[in-house]
Amino acid sequence: MTRDELIQKIKSLTPTALTSVKKAETTAIEYDELTKFPELKAVIVDLLSADYGKFIDSIDWVAPRPTTFRINLLNSQSFYLIFNKRSWIAEVEGKKYYLLNLPEEEMASKSIARILRYGAKVEGADGNVDNEGVDVEGSEEIPTPPEETGEV
Repeated sequence: MTRDELIQKIKSLTPTALTSVKKAETTAIEYDELTKFPELKAVIVDLLSADYGKFIDSIDWVAPRPTTFRINLLNSQSFYLIFNKRSWIAEVEGKKYYLLNLPEEEMASKSIARILRYGAKVEGADGNVDNEGVDVEGSEEIPTPPEETGEV
């Protein structure tokens, strides 16, 4: 590859790289904590990608020492990010992942992806949360399969 070809390749790739950086910066403006704590933004981008705004509902600063943030997802699930002297700790569904270690960072990302798959809670007309057609109060009778009743 010649020098001119390399320069052309860099010029063509630069706008793509800058677009993802600008997208993360404009999304950070929505969340006050990300502008106050830029290290938090870097951790969230590492865990969720630059498109984190599509998955996060809000960010709450819940404790000053150790500095702890609750990341509320759009599907009403949440996880915690805790700042330690050495690195960040992600607490997802009660399990702690030390983000200084790359394998644990990958496991934290997978765990967050798992809770994102839970889906959104659906509220019924009476305000009770209904998960896939099951009545929360238990008054709905579960239909019996036709094989057990003798019907075909």
